[in-house]
Amino acid sequence: MYLIGLTGGIASGKSTVATRLAEHGAVHIDADQLAREAVEPGTDALQNIAETFGDHLIQPDGSLDRPALGTVVFGNPELLRKLNAIVHPAVQDLTRYYVKQAEEHDPNAIVIYDVPLLVEAKLPHTFNLIVVVHSTDETRVERLIRHRGLSRAEAQKRVGSQASEAERLAIADIVIDSDGTLAETLGQTDALWSRLVTLSHASNT
Repeated sequence: MYLIGLTGGIASGKSTVATRLAEHGAVHIDADQLAREAVEPGTDALQNIAETFGDHLIQPDGSLDRPALGTVVFGNPELLRKLNAIVHPAVQDLTRYYVKQAEEHDPNAIVIYDVPLLVEAKLPHTFNLIVVVHSTDETRVERLIRHRGLSRAEAQKRVGSQASEAERLAIADIVIDSDGTLAETLGQTDALWSRLVTLSHASNT
């Protein structure tokens, strides 16, 4: 198995890269999806969130009101730290499970672990490579305004609540620059896939 850590800030284009790699044949494990699974009704993590941040964040159907929670923690480092301390261990357990499943299904699989908080979470995985999808803070702010309808102040707060681009680039083995056109980003991703196939084959021989 060849395990890739794929990361990038909010609105960096990381999901576009992950989707393209999956189309090529990679096994895509989405940390955001695991984060949702980790707080499904009945989980210990959801109960801990309710106890820490208030029962009002639990909707009538028993699910987490994620937008309301986001409003509470974004821009507040201490509250975000408390939330991460609850959610990250649960996500790590799920990650180990899905990585193991992928390896058992295909020992030669190329697995893309798609995680926006790779720098912040300090995950206990040994990656063969770390790929960072990079775009400037201003590009990401403009995308949040255009595609998600956020105000400029809210978009800037979301971008500012994450690790800096410098921190992400410091851990990168490979950088995909997504400041350009979609075609340019996909072209870099296709080249990355070819490289991953070559590296994976080399590591298995």
